[in-house]
Amino acid sequence: MALIVQKFGGSSVANRDRIFNVARIVADTHNEGNDVIVVVSAQGDTTDDLIAKAAEITHDPSGREMDMLLCAGEQISVSLLCMALGELGCKAVSLLGWQAGFITDRSHQKARIRKIDTERLECEVSKNQIVVVAGFQGICRSDDLTTLGRGGSDTSAVAIAAAMKADVCQIFTDVEGVYTADPRLVKKARKLPEITFDEMLELASLGAQVLNNRSVELAKKYNVQLEVLSSLNRAPGTIVKEVAKMEGMMIKGVAKDTNVSSISVLGVSDTPGMAFKVFSLLAQRKINVDLILQSSGRDGTRDLSFTVASTDRKLAVDLLNEHLAVFGGTSVEYDDDVAKVSVVGAGMQSNANVASTMFEALFENNINIRMISTSEIKISVLIEKADADRAVLAIHEAFLG
Repeated sequence: MALIVQKFGGSSVANRDRIFNVARIVADTHNEGNDVIVVVSAQGDTTDDLIAKAAEITHDPSGREMDMLLCAGEQISVSLLCMALGELGCKAVSLLGWQAGFITDRSHQKARIRKIDTERLECEVSKNQIVVVAGFQGICRSDDLTTLGRGGSDTSAVAIAAAMKADVCQIFTDVEGVYTADPRLVKKARKLPEITFDEMLELASLGAQVLNNRSVELAKKYNVQLEVLSSLNRAPGTIVKEVAKMEGMMIKGVAKDTNVSSISVLGVSDTPGMAFKVFSLLAQRKINVDLILQSSGRDGTRDLSFTVASTDRKLAVDLLNEHLAVFGGTSVEYDDDVAKVSVVGAGMQSNANVASTMFEALFENNINIRMISTSEIKISVLIEKADADRAVLAIHEAFLG
């Protein structure tokens, strides 16, 4: 007997037929003698619909009230799935995030998990019940509901698997696993039988939409074996785990991220500590910075350029303009019409031809590079958003075609 955590996204429970399809998958797993905890997202576009409803009322809702609103989506999903399981003859109980023991910090709409009190989960599992948990949500110390941000249900599932020491955490999606590129864009994309935590983390962070990057971080930290597989097709998926490899390099995938904006602080004083002042200001507001480029300006100044998520761009620009005099800067500029395209694979730094192959593919397709970032397992470039799909196709063909 194993303890298995299964997570199903919004598309997997979008309507009655899909809810019963999920119920059959869960029931089959339980009937094989396993203990099962299920984590479910809100149905289909429910979260977007709730956000739209808030926008009808105000353009500046408080984070607390948005979390109160958004938590309703998962409450619908877990109750409907439990009803479907009951129709299949299974004992099941639904729990909201706070009932399942999720304690978070107070950062509304992007809360971080502080701990999971597993007492209720253990109690319900011991009754041989299927436990269906609302993903994406928790409660802070002041008893306010919180949400974990986009993709938070993945994080909820992995956190439960870690806290309960589950044998495996299965993430069910509308694709059959992790591919070398988005199969809807790249027809030659191939499904990977396995991938390392580090490679998956890079792909998730760089725009691949199969797994949330926070969930992969948790899985790596607590050594939770993940399996990504389809809820619509009973086929083997992709295993995400630590994989021992001989020395060498293998490209695992190409990813794009169009949810990115570039920001430039021009004319920053060329004195020690200016970069620290810029990025510490952003860090205080939990704005993550990715690609960074510092270039020489005029008259002993520097231009500092970097990328942030598009959703953080307005706040970042407002903050920088407010403190521009502190940096000695002259102006703040931004561009939303950019995209980040990346190639991921272990051992890149010891293989000199990776960068040249990638850049040659972009050159041959007349795609201009604005920023470059490298690490041991990835190379990312910032390009025009209109060129993103062509870039993915060209790079995938160069390495994996």
